[in-house]
Amino acid sequence: MKKFLCLMLCLAMVLMLSFAMAEPVQEITYALSNEPDGIDPGVTNNSFASPILNNAFEGLVTYSTEDGSMIPGEAESWTISDDGLTYTFTLREGLKWSDGTAHTAQDYVYAMQRILNPDTAAKYVDFVTGYVVGAAEYYADNSIGFDTVGISAPDDRTFVMQLIAPAPYWLDILTMWTFCPVQEATVAANGERWTASADAYVSNGPFMMSEINMGESFVLVKNPNYYDADKVKLDKITFRFIPDLGTSLMAYENGNIDGMSSVPTTDMARLKAEDAGVVLTPSYGTVWYDFNCAKAPFDNVLVRKAFCLAIDRTAIIEDVVQTEATPAYSFMAPGYVVGGADLMDTASDNDLSDEADVEAAQAALAEAGYPNGEGFPEITLSYYSNETVGKVVEAMARQLQDALNIKIKISNADWAVYYDDILAGNYDIGAMGWSGDFVHPMTFLLLFKTGDANNNVFYSNADYDALVSQAANMTDTDAAFSVMREAEAIAAAEYPVLPLYYKANTMLMHKYVTGYFVTPSNALLLKTAYVAE
Repeated sequence: MKKFLCLMLCLAMVLMLSFAMAEPVQEITYALSNEPDGIDPGVTNNSFASPILNNAFEGLVTYSTEDGSMIPGEAESWTISDDGLTYTFTLREGLKWSDGTAHTAQDYVYAMQRILNPDTAAKYVDFVTGYVVGAAEYYADNSIGFDTVGISAPDDRTFVMQLIAPAPYWLDILTMWTFCPVQEATVAANGERWTASADAYVSNGPFMMSEINMGESFVLVKNPNYYDADKVKLDKITFRFIPDLGTSLMAYENGNIDGMSSVPTTDMARLKAEDAGVVLTPSYGTVWYDFNCAKAPFDNVLVRKAFCLAIDRTAIIEDVVQTEATPAYSFMAPGYVVGGADLMDTASDNDLSDEADVEAAQAALAEAGYPNGEGFPEITLSYYSNETVGKVVEAMARQLQDALNIKIKISNADWAVYYDDILAGNYDIGAMGWSGDFVHPMTFLLLFKTGDANNNVFYSNADYDALVSQAANMTDTDAAFSVMREAEAIAAAEYPVLPLYYKANTMLMHKYVTGYFVTPSNALLLKTAYVAE
């Protein structure tokens, strides 16, 4: 009997050992095509930082990784006053930073005060100054005291925000990483360098920084101090920077990486046919090219119109990008629906079409004073280093030169250098576009409002500005819908950008990685992701 029991015990141990050995390692490597220009949630608006920020930080509200719906984040609950002006959040009990120190509502106050310091150079500051009581005045003059701003923490678990006027989509705005807290102690001790070392990069999300290898990778590991750590299954995420998509694809197909943020256009059809892990998700975004509306010759609306008419969008989508996309005639993407109607359902085509209208393009350029391209200056079409974008730029340059009889130079640079030039207005036409930070037209409309921090095309129209300001605070959804539609029509008809297509989010991920979610703004949420057997 003893021998039998001993045999059974040994067999059980062997089975347990075999099971343990079969358990998959819970870590993944994901390739990014560009290194972000920064990973400070209070500063950057760079989409290349999204995978890091959306997994290392969490705000008051966040998105579900099951269906993308808005859910409580660090705030377990909130109330909104009857007049829609005061939002009171109750934080979860016992919140901690990734370094194990206590994290309170005062950290949210500090984060907002930091954004309202002009020295911080926060790219999304307008989302605070445009909505919060006293924020614009304090931003203009910090000496007046932060107690004049409608942001406070009555106690460690209560955070209050007072708005200038009702904004029915305010909770959507609060999902942006801009409104995540940052730890005052590490910023004070390290200054701007707090994002340059893993030890100083204190965060509050499901993952925390383990390694910062500039130019190579960021490594995140599970944050044991995260309030919902029990649901986090991955132990380690490595974000590698591989600008060359061919190199990245080779690493993916050889099993050296588990996913990649961009798919080479020339391989898309093959990868789909092979069921190799192509992931397509709905996107609230538009691919466009910025016109520098403050610089000749693109300060002339007829020149901008001519360029928009001269582009064959179908050829670019089918022959160059080879992706799931719809030709775009406006900067505004479809996807915002009220009462079953999409804001863009009845939008004008602005005289644009899927294919190029060369005759109309030449007529617009002639009316602008450049018949058959005569006297038109040589212009530069700029883009950031990316294989797919480079191919699109080359195709666009050929189309524009052939249709308009003009000369175009092409230039490219790494993202950080390129984007600095865009912000400074040192460009003619530049590759850009936008994925909505939240599913509401205001995420697009503010981009073209005079003086907005993200108005990189330097477009200005007083009527448009007035409509956007009006819509921003309307509580009647149907009425706001009509005003936003009117605003879109004004700007789109003046071609502040060259719209190409409305895209789907596309990436590659091996099928053994599951449990993640991609939002319409292309945020990859890995909180509940794991490696299956």
